[in-house]
Amino acid sequence: MKWPPLSLLVVVGVTLLASWAWRSHVADGDAELLSQRVKPGDIRMISSETCGWCTAARRWMTAEGVPFSECFIERDAQCLAGYQALGGAGTPTLVVRGQRVLGFDRARIIDIVK
Repeated sequence: MKWPPLSLLVVVGVTLLASWAWRSHVADGDAELLSQRVKPGDIRMISSETCGWCTAARRWMTAEGVPFSECFIERDAQCLAGYQALGGAGTPTLVVRGQRVLGFDRARIIDIVK
């Protein structure tokens, strides 16, 4: 097996590092904006106990001080009914100031809270 030239590996490594740094920078800006503009009651997250994306969203919002409430469709009949009324398309489903956001879409959330 022939290995790629070292220069190609360096270019790929630098590209991956730059991409990670950019995503981290954007995420930091998102966190600051959301923590400043979101008030308690603005975000409700409808979750599932087995949803990895729900866990990631919960951890990120908690760590960044973004206020939100959460319910689980498996545990709460009222939560399940609300989820179904919103179309039940997947979790997490966020309700941000009355607007449905499917998935943890920070850009969409920011657009709503601006």
